Amino acid sequence: MVPLMSLWLPILVSAMFVFLISFVLHTVLTYHYKDFSKVSDEEGVMDALRKFNIPDGEYVIPHAATSKDMNTTEFKEKLKKGPTGFITFWDGSRNEMSKNLTQWFIYCVVVGVFAAYLAGRALGPGAQYLAVFRFAGTAAFLGYTVALWQDSIWFKRKWSTSFKNTSDGLVYALVTAGTFGWLWPE
Repeated sequence: MVPLMSLWLPILVSAMFVFLISFVLHTVLTYHYKDFSKVSDEEGVMDALRKFNIPDGEYVIPHAATSKDMNTTEFKEKLKKGPTGFITFWDGSRNEMSKNLTQWFIYCVVVGVFAAYLAGRALGPGAQYLAVFRFAGTAAFLGYTVALWQDSIWFKRKWSTSFKNTSDGLVYALVTAGTFGWLWPE
C-alpha cells in the first residue's frame, strides 16, 4: 500500500499534463466545434428570450414539477406542440474563462486523487509500471468519461459529442496512467 500523500507528485503532474493536452484537443484540433448547433434565427431567438430576463440556471421546457404533472393532458399537449428542450442560461457579460480553467484544473487534480487512492490501495512501493498504469488509468477513465454518458441518455446530448468526450477522456486517462507509472514511488 502507498499512502495518498506519497502520490502528490503524480497527482499534480498528471493534472498539469491533462490540462495542457485538453487545451490542444479543444483549441488546436477543431473536432469539438460542431458539438453545438446554431439556431437558424439566432438574433431573433436571443431577442425573444432577452425580454424574459431569465436568471442563470438550467431549464427544461415544458416543465413538469412532478411525475403526476407529466401525465396531465395539458403537459402532453405542450410536448406535442413543442418545441421541447433543455436549456442552460448564464450572464454572457461575465467572461469566466479563468474561473472555468481553474475549476477544470481542480477537477483534474480530483481525478488524480481518486486514481492515486485506488492504485495506492492496490499496489505497493516499487510496483511494476504496467500494474500502476492499469489501476490509475482505469480510475482516471471512469473519472473523465463515464458520467458524461448520462447526458446522452437523459438530456438528448448528441451521442457523437459523448463519443468525442469519451475519446478525450481516454487520452486524459492514458496520460494520467503514464504519469503515475513514471512517477510511482520505489
